[in-house]
Amino acid sequence: MSIKHVLFILTNAAQIGPNQRPTGYFFPEVAHPYDVFAQAGVAVEYASLLGGTPPEDGYDESDPAQLAFRNSAAIRRMSRSRKLSEVDVLDYDAVFFPGGLGPMVDLAHNPEIKAAVERAWNGGKIVAAVCHGPVALLGATLDDGSALISGRKLTGFSDDEEIGYAQADVPFLLETALRAEGAEYSSADAWQVKVVVDGRLMTGQNPASAGPLAEAMVQALG
Repeated sequence: MSIKHVLFILTNAAQIGPNQRPTGYFFPEVAHPYDVFAQAGVAVEYASLLGGTPPEDGYDESDPAQLAFRNSAAIRRMSRSRKLSEVDVLDYDAVFFPGGLGPMVDLAHNPEIKAAVERAWNGGKIVAAVCHGPVALLGATLDDGSALISGRKLTGFSDDEEIGYAQADVPFLLETALRAEGAEYSSADAWQVKVVVDGRLMTGQNPASAGPLAEAMVQALG
């Protein structure tokens, strides 16, 4: 049986908004999926727009999965993430965008990110994202020029969640933006687990959904 490979595409943004709130990727949204993939024998590699060490947010050492990732060779590899421009997403079986507020800064409107999403999608790969990660999907289009997410079922960090968390810091509300591109957005109550699988498009709502999303990806990878 051939080993499956997932490419994590991470933010390089260390702050956001008018108050320069410190941010990055949200630590459990990397640690929990990594744990799921490692146990399933799925290989994980890391890329970011600039390469190098992605900034982090939300580390909780009382969580065994986060503590294990903090002390792993995996986080050492992530500290040397490759530049996305030097990676071909078609070399992987899936691409995965973890959340955190960072993606709202650098993944939201970057043409390289949109091109990677489109190339993975058109290449028959799984495209997955959790929490604020689905911001990477905004602006990605199909060959006919329509929005990739138009008419597709997905989830992501809800407006309800954002209003209580970082409304003053984010440039826009993710749920509102996803709906504006025609996505069939749905969510659970704030901070509850929600995973939506629409074919090869797989999304999770919030930090609690990151591990369950990875489990759905493992199932789809077979």
